Amino acid sequence: MAASGSNKIKNAKLVLLGDAGTGKSSLVLRYVKGQFVEFQESTIGAAFFSQAVAVNDETVKFEIWDTAGQERYHSLAPMYYRGAAAAVIVYDITNLATFARAKKWVQELQAQGSPNTIMALAGNKADLLEARQVSAQEAETYANENGLFYMETSAKTAINVTDIFYETAKRLIQAQPVQNPQGMILAGRPSERPPTAAAASCCS
Repeated sequence: MAASGSNKIKNAKLVLLGDAGTGKSSLVLRYVKGQFVEFQESTIGAAFFSQAVAVNDETVKFEIWDTAGQERYHSLAPMYYRGAAAAVIVYDITNLATFARAKKWVQELQAQGSPNTIMALAGNKADLLEARQVSAQEAETYANENGLFYMETSAKTAINVTDIFYETAKRLIQAQPVQNPQGMILAGRPSERPPTAAAASCCS
């Protein structure tokens, strides 16, 4: 069905971050093309995709930056996540070291990224439960304490792949800034009490 004329389109840069081999490229390929490749070649630098998500009467058009996980590309990372509206930080549930690395990415984004970036934590390879090294409870607790939302995903079986991007889009719409003369405010947030007359005239 064609989008109605009132459909609002929001363009949003989304960056995937995480260690090499965690399945970032596989998640994107599964999401954008519905494909899974067992032996995915490592990304060099970054790969780019776009995908639109409809949320109620609005559409979020993701510009997806799939970044290389190898350490030698780390110096390029700020260029990739600069201006990102959303970030999906990916780790491998069967590899504890990748979870520790994911935490480092979160710290880096919190220190250098935009404070308004929507962050998701993806525990990928959820089809390999018998090899799990990171419990869902540990990851969820970490995510809650650091302002992320958390899902376990599997690019191989498609578990939660669409869901994590849809939830990201939904949160972007809920938090989208609305321009006003005083600057930016967040839509959907209860407005602050108006300043008192005394406060308003303090500097007159």
